[in-house]
Amino acid sequence: MRLRVSNYSVVGRTVGVAVLMLVIGPAAAAQSRHHRVSVEIRSVLAADTNEGFDERLGPMTRPLKMLFHYSTYRLVSHEEKRTECGRMLSFNLPGGHILHVEPRGIDGNMIELEVVLFQGERPMMTTDFHMMNRGMLLLGGPRYKEGMLIISIGAAAPLPPSPRPHHLAASPRPTIDVDN
Repeated sequence: MRLRVSNYSVVGRTVGVAVLMLVIGPAAAAQSRHHRVSVEIRSVLAADTNEGFDERLGPMTRPLKMLFHYSTYRLVSHEEKRTECGRMLSFNLPGGHILHVEPRGIDGNMIELEVVLFQGERPMMTTDFHMMNRGMLLLGGPRYKEGMLIISIGAAAPLPPSPRPHHLAASPRPTIDVDN
């Protein structure tokens, strides 16, 4: 794993989530080129303005409450793009930040991603990690307006068709003679 951070505050528990994903994932993911991957990025403003939770955050509410301790969480931007492994996606985030996400490969139920966060043209953070298919990583980060910008990264790849159990495999139907 490569992790470089400068002028970017990462909440301790969030880093723990990323490390947990690495422990769950295999040591080296198979480089599965030509697999389609959908990447979803949500930017959330976290602040202490006592305005509560934005209803659009839905299932993110519980992880946000557990990892961060703010009174207000508001969805600022949401974008989803599709690509193939080995091809980078670029996302424009609030506050002049740019996020590059490149799916590197898929191994079983794990997706390997490289993520680079920029402030303008200057890279602020670079990391490689494995995450579960349809999983989510939360990064607590740069100051934004009256609080902090939390970046949610989700990735999903189509699940391979599961092989049919042997007892359900197609077999020829018996012929029934109805001429009696």
